[in-house]
Amino acid sequence: MGTMIGDRSTSDVVARLRTPDGRDEWIYCHSHILITKSKYFADRLSETWPTCQILDSRNCVEVYCEEHDFDHHITVLRLFYVTNVSITDICPGVKNTLGILQVAVNLGCPEIIATCVDYLEASPWEEAEEEEILKIIPGMGSLAEPILGRLQPVNQTTIVKIFLSAVMFATSALPPTMLDLKTSAQEQIEYMLTEDDDAPLLTADEDIKPKVRQSFKGLLTRFSNTVKSVCESGETRKFQSFLVDVSWACQILAKLELLKDFVEIWIDASENIVKVIDHISQSQSQQEETIETKIKVIEITSKVLEAIGYGNVILPTVKRLHMVKMWLPFVRILKPAVESSTTDEDECSVVKIDGEIWQSLESAFVSIILALPSGEQAEILSEWLSNKHVRYPDLTEVFEVWCFRSKVANRRLTDVQSSNGMIKML
Repeated sequence: MGTMIGDRSTSDVVARLRTPDGRDEWIYCHSHILITKSKYFADRLSETWPTCQILDSRNCVEVYCEEHDFDHHITVLRLFYVTNVSITDICPGVKNTLGILQVAVNLGCPEIIATCVDYLEASPWEEAEEEEILKIIPGMGSLAEPILGRLQPVNQTTIVKIFLSAVMFATSALPPTMLDLKTSAQEQIEYMLTEDDDAPLLTADEDIKPKVRQSFKGLLTRFSNTVKSVCESGETRKFQSFLVDVSWACQILAKLELLKDFVEIWIDASENIVKVIDHISQSQSQQEETIETKIKVIEITSKVLEAIGYGNVILPTVKRLHMVKMWLPFVRILKPAVESSTTDEDECSVVKIDGEIWQSLESAFVSIILALPSGEQAEILSEWLSNKHVRYPDLTEVFEVWCFRSKVANRRLTDVQSSNGMIKML
């Protein structure tokens, strides 16, 4: 029968475990095993150690530990008596293994450390366990570093490769059975580009942007073709499902400062989009679903109008004027309809809409109109003042600026007129 821990008759050393709470336990051990398995015990049982305690007529080595680590110390002492320690000798579980590893590092036990590291490196972690590992492992030195392999930062080339692959997948024409995978990819792409407590995982440079544009161009072209076909066929379901992808595309392209292609396609498709929305309103019995579709369209339109109005996307006058004439009537009618439909009889919200979207739309319209030629502004203002929906969008600021500019135009531009005759009646 081999040497066993706790065998007082054959032991020649006591491992005395003590805690700050007064717990004091004597473990009868064997010096040749402790010296072989642990640097801590080998140092204290060597002839060069300055002091030697005697307990129960045996050498004594004291080990101080916290109460929560006490059982892990007992486990480590027991493992000293196991030949070729393996994973099966350690009780399963990340938390338990982490506790044993801490004790093994403190006592200098390379065999147990290696076994624990192998287990933790290969095992799945719960979120709480991962946070605990991040607190403990970095302070354990190079022996425990393999555990952190899955948490190490990845080089930028690999990040870009993953990002571009995800973009290509998320913008592809996928079957409905892969909707959940596509949605997940879209969410992760947005997360990679979002600045929160940490910086974005990557920023698009001139090498990445052309590849991203190409992927999104395919998505937007399919959307444009879908809008045209829906106008002809009246089949609106495909259009409604497409809106989710298009809304996501708008957000991503805005983050990458690549909105121009999106804006151009949305402008070209605007007339047909409005026709589709009218068709949905007339044909669908589900009012809530109809309102949700309209809200999604107006959220996208708001981003497009903001990009135009604030100069992020530069467009010729004819396209800017087209957007105003197409979407101003749509928005002024939609707002009261949405507000009356988004609450039930108990005035509880049925369909959620960002309360700031109306203000954003109004500001964008004002900015766009103020940048149009004064004659076009006059036509828009004339129609606005005679419309029953005059309160929204409120173009008072446009009216005030137009009146001022018109009144002082001749005086302000006299020098220009006299020098080259550029001024003309608009």
